[in-house]
Amino acid sequence: MRALRIKVTCGPEDAERCNQAFTVAAMAVASGADVGLWLTGEAAWFGTPGRAEAFDLPLATPLADLRDAVLAGGQLTVCTQCADRRGITAEDLLPGVRIAGAAVFTEEILGEGVQALVY
Repeated sequence: MRALRIKVTCGPEDAERCNQAFTVAAMAVASGADVGLWLTGEAAWFGTPGRAEAFDLPLATPLADLRDAVLAGGQLTVCTQCADRRGITAEDLLPGVRIAGAAVFTEEILGEGVQALVY
């Protein structure tokens, strides 16, 4: 099975697109794929406590549940610049969430057999 790297570039301002990225990531984890979900832009906040819990999209799986599924079987990463612009530090993140930049993302997506998706 291919590795999957998903970058979500939006937050509550585009709730359906944001939720879709988390849903695909969680389903890929459940399927046994090597999954990395990258949080950029306003999505960076979902690496911190309470933000996913406050996200609401009718008829959708709660974002916190999807995030926790990714954390349980994959990697959740907050973009370095996005974190810096929002004043988010490593101490602000949920356990298991990391901060990394474009060089790491590029290295991951250029790996053999990796599929990258951007939402």
